[in-house]
Amino acid sequence: MIETKTPALAITDLAKTYHNGKEALKGINLTVEQGDFFALLGPNGAGKSTTISIITGLLDATRGHIEIFGHDHISDMRNAKSMVGLVPQDFNFNQFELCEEILINQAGYFGVPRKIAKERAKKYLDLLHLTDKARVMARNLSGGMKRRLLIARALMHEPNLLILDEPTAGVDIEIRRQTWDLLQKINATGTTIILTTHYLEEAELLCKNIAIINHGEIVQHCSMDALLRQLQSESFVLSLSEPLSTIPNSIEGLTFTAINPMTLEVEIQKPHSVTSVFDILKDHSINVDTLRNKANRLEELFIKLTSNKEVE
Repeated sequence: MIETKTPALAITDLAKTYHNGKEALKGINLTVEQGDFFALLGPNGAGKSTTISIITGLLDATRGHIEIFGHDHISDMRNAKSMVGLVPQDFNFNQFELCEEILINQAGYFGVPRKIAKERAKKYLDLLHLTDKARVMARNLSGGMKRRLLIARALMHEPNLLILDEPTAGVDIEIRRQTWDLLQKINATGTTIILTTHYLEEAELLCKNIAIINHGEIVQHCSMDALLRQLQSESFVLSLSEPLSTIPNSIEGLTFTAINPMTLEVEIQKPHSVTSVFDILKDHSINVDTLRNKANRLEELFIKLTSNKEVE
C-alpha cells in the first residue's frame, strides 16, 4: 500500500465576509502538499491577503476548515501555528532593535530557549548574508536587507510551512535573484513554501504548483506545467540583423507585424512553433539577432483568467 502524506495545508470551504458586507472569500478549497513550492496568485483585492491572514490566525473566518500538517487551525491552534512561518509585505519589526535581538525575541514567542535562539540567530543571519549586521539596528538596513531579515525571523522557530507575501517587492534585480536562490535551498531541505507575488516570472521560475484566486474564488488550481500547456498562442519580438525590406505575409496561425525596420513581432498559435517562423524568415532572407517573449507566458494566462476571458 502506498503511504499518503498529510497535506501541508488543506483548506475546505473557506469563506470570509467583513462587517461592511464585503465577501472577500466565497468558499475556497485548496490543498498544498508537503515539500511543495506553491504559488498563490491573484490581482489586488482578490483574497490572497485574507486567506493568508486566516491561515496564520490573524483573522477569523466566517466559515470553513483549515488543517496545517493535520492540525486543526482552531481546535489545535497552538500546534498549527507552530508549523507556520510568515514573511509579510511590511517591515513590521521594531526598527530601533538590533537585528540579532529581533530574531532571538521571535524565537522566544515560540518557546525556543534563549541559548538555542542565539545559535539559530547566528545560523540564519549567516544564511541570509546578514552576519555583519547582527548588532546593527534594523532601521539602518537597506530595503533588501530588511526583506532578508524578515525571512530570517520567519525561520527562527524552524517552521514546516513558510508563507512569503511579496518577498521581493521593491528590491533590485541582484537581491531578487539572491532571494530566489535562497528560497530554492530552503525548499530543497523539505520546507513547504507558499509564495504570493506580482512578479509572474518569479512564480513561473520557482513554483511547481499554482492556484489563482479572483474575486474571492479559486479560478485555477493545478501544476505550473499543466497551466502553461493551456496557452495556445505566444507572441515573440525579433531583433533583426538588417532593416526589413518586406514583411512576410501572415498565414493561419502565424501573424507578422513590423514594429520598426529592425524589429518584427510574430504571434504563433499551436500547432505552429518558432521553427515554423524561422523557416518563413529564411525564405525571405531575414536574419534574426535575438528573440524574446513579448510577455511572460504565465502573465498572458493570468490576465486571461483574471479578466474572465477564455484561455485561447
